[in-house]
Amino acid sequence: MRLGKIRVLVVDDSPFFRRAIARILQKDPEIEVVGFAKDGEEAVEKVLELSPDVVTLDVEMPRKDGLEALKEIMEKKPTPVIMVSALTKDGAEVTLKALELGAIDFIPKGVEKGLLHFYNLEEELISKVKNAKGKVGSVKRAMEFWRKPTPSVTSRPALREHKEIKRVHAEIVAVGSSTGGPPALQKLFSSLDKRFNLPVVVAQHMPPLFTGLLAERLNSMSHLTVKEAENGEPVRDGYAYIAPGGKQMMVVREGGRRVIKVVDSPPKIIYKPSVDILYESVAACCGGATVGVILTGMGSDGCKGAKKIKGAGGVMVAEDEQSCVVYGMPRCVVEKGLADYVASIDNIPVIVSKLVLG
Repeated sequence: MRLGKIRVLVVDDSPFFRRAIARILQKDPEIEVVGFAKDGEEAVEKVLELSPDVVTLDVEMPRKDGLEALKEIMEKKPTPVIMVSALTKDGAEVTLKALELGAIDFIPKGVEKGLLHFYNLEEELISKVKNAKGKVGSVKRAMEFWRKPTPSVTSRPALREHKEIKRVHAEIVAVGSSTGGPPALQKLFSSLDKRFNLPVVVAQHMPPLFTGLLAERLNSMSHLTVKEAENGEPVRDGYAYIAPGGKQMMVVREGGRRVIKVVDSPPKIIYKPSVDILYESVAACCGGATVGVILTGMGSDGCKGAKKIKGAGGVMVAEDEQSCVVYGMPRCVVEKGLADYVASIDNIPVIVSKLVLG
């Protein structure tokens, strides 16, 4: 049971969006909008004055933009921040940077037919605000993990379960992530053993445009070739494929070879892309030669798919609670007894490398 309302500061240079966000949040009896700010400079002042539980922070603003305000908030009074980003390339790039700087999540907004609007706004915004309360400690701990050097693959990681990491026959690595995922994926891709050359497929909960930029960002820091997946392309060693936002990605066999399928999402599927759909396809295609990795994220997407991977004889690796921004998706996998290894994001690249290379 929650004690008191979740106090939210709404920051946006558009009066329309300030009112729109406030109206949506105040539909929930557990949320109270305690103030507004029209730019980043005023946002920092209001955070210090009002001590809100959560801040919704626009990316593009006069005087001091969202990134500058976020840095100052995290330095002066760390507070859970949800970025409100334009659904443009520039907005997506800034949002990815904001997630690295400590923002816990984001909501995209855009322009369509001359009207400003949000995408899947009401339920998603309310859910993310509720989830963000009290998560500053999680964000700060996770950022410490992401910024630390990763242990050498030759060193033994401190696993919670103290298991020996045994080499497995693996053909593919399938990764699922959501809230807190982009920085965790950066840690994973930048820290895999340079000899690692298996294909990797990733479902990260993100809208269109954002996933392509995420792929570019990961490609710049990995020895693998990381790209946004395209329908019909073969799954090749040394490549990593990011599921496009708003679509579903699967791995199938056609004529004896593994092929990426990118399809429109069924309307009843909440997550686009869905980790469950990706995992289930990989389990069916590659069976016991699958290594599944479930990273930080809200909800339970991936849990059903992890069961399929395990049922096919594959191996599951789950991020631990301490390094997760949100211990939701990994928690479900761990609590259902589907995780062979549970470790911090620091150690997951080591485990995956050892499972594949020995």
